[in-house]
Amino acid sequence: MSVIIPVLGDTKCLAQAFASIGHHECVETIVVNAGAHTPAIEKLQRTAPWARWVVSLPGRGRQMNLGASGASGVWLLFLHADTRLPVGWLEELQKIVGTQSVGGSFRFQLASASRWARVIERAVALRVRWFELPYGDQALFARRDVFVALGGYRELPLMEDVDFVRRLRGAGRLYHSALQAVTSARRWEADGWVRRSSENLLLVLLFFFGVSPEWLAQRYRTSRGSTARGRRASEPGVIGE
Repeated sequence: MSVIIPVLGDTKCLAQAFASIGHHECVETIVVNAGAHTPAIEKLQRTAPWARWVVSLPGRGRQMNLGASGASGVWLLFLHADTRLPVGWLEELQKIVGTQSVGGSFRFQLASASRWARVIERAVALRVRWFELPYGDQALFARRDVFVALGGYRELPLMEDVDFVRRLRGAGRLYHSALQAVTSARRWEADGWVRRSSENLLLVLLFFFGVSPEWLAQRYRTSRGSTARGRRASEPGVIGE
């Protein structure tokens, strides 16, 4: 198993992601960093010598493809830096080795006690059940041979995960684990629970109707507006925010 993490200098979240992966002999961890090589990054590298670091230009699709190109695992798992894998994740994925499954996802959970978080989680569960459409913050995984055959991720400025899942589910059966991958709720807390979710839904619908990812990415940045501009330079964000 190869775990590939695209980052943009988000060391605090990355440390938590590392802890959730654990150190297993049959797992390689590849971090693809498009941010500056800061003292915080150097410190994290020293605390996780088992992880391999790769430097990349920004762009989540580009970074994940670069990490996958150097991966040796039969399976590839793409983990956002602000997402934590569930306890028992490796044993869970070992269940599908040798089956007809070509990839899949974990159940979505937000790191928040808000009732709105529970509403969003239930909505995501229904989306996956009805449309078989998990997003990148659900720790997507795929067999490497299938990933290569599909050409990997398209290097889009937005919706690279949606595009990939649509192609992946056309290649075979997907496995959706009941174990929960926990994602930071900071985007919803900063932008507003209803506003962020509504905007995300609108962007996906526009993508399905053929609107260009470039235009969607610009709208996404605009929708975040003052929130993104208000972040201090010392608080780098995860790619895709």
